[in-house]
Amino acid sequence: MWTDGLTVAEWQAIGLSIRVATIATLVSLPLAVAVALVLERLRFWGRGLLSAVVYLPLVLPPVVTGYLLLISFGPAGAVGQSLAVFGISFAFNAAGAALAAGVMAFPLIVRSIQLSLSYVDPGLEDAARTLGAGPIAVFRTVTLPLIRPGLLAGAVLGFAKAMGEFGATITFVSNIPGQTQTIPSAIYALFQVPGQDAAVARLIIISAVLSLGAIAVSEAVARRQR
Repeated sequence: MWTDGLTVAEWQAIGLSIRVATIATLVSLPLAVAVALVLERLRFWGRGLLSAVVYLPLVLPPVVTGYLLLISFGPAGAVGQSLAVFGISFAFNAAGAALAAGVMAFPLIVRSIQLSLSYVDPGLEDAARTLGAGPIAVFRTVTLPLIRPGLLAGAVLGFAKAMGEFGATITFVSNIPGQTQTIPSAIYALFQVPGQDAAVARLIIISAVLSLGAIAVSEAVARRQR
């Protein structure tokens, strides 16, 4: 089997990539739902600014996003110093890799959910309210089932984006084998070493298989829901 040729470092990069992408997606989803609801349903001063901030990682160079994370959550950053009091650190570790991947994936997740919300008929939610349902009950029984395809699509897009994230991650947490080295970082490192074409090809194939697998699962679940 072609995976038999994978080294320990390559297996570590694969495992870390999956873990980082999964954590980034799961942590981002609840916040993405809340932000999408605010952007889609509320009208207030500063809404445009909030939208710009949410979607900023899509247009900023990833290295810039990574640098902003470093000066904010790094050991010398205001947020980083505040969290250090509680023993929490994001710089140069797997948690930081998940944070960087989550920040880059977050706009895609929000956009997917926001689009789904735009197609929800407000009359259905109003009908539930007239029957005595509170805001949480309306969201849980009416809104959430209707936007579930958008949630799933956003989760898949976010996972795939987190799996492939490179610029922000390597800027924020560096490229430490076994600690912060994900598949893209490992491929980048192997590019610097002559004669590693086979290892690069293996990691590229694995990355493509994981991403395609996530999309296939998404399609299967979507068909079942329909």
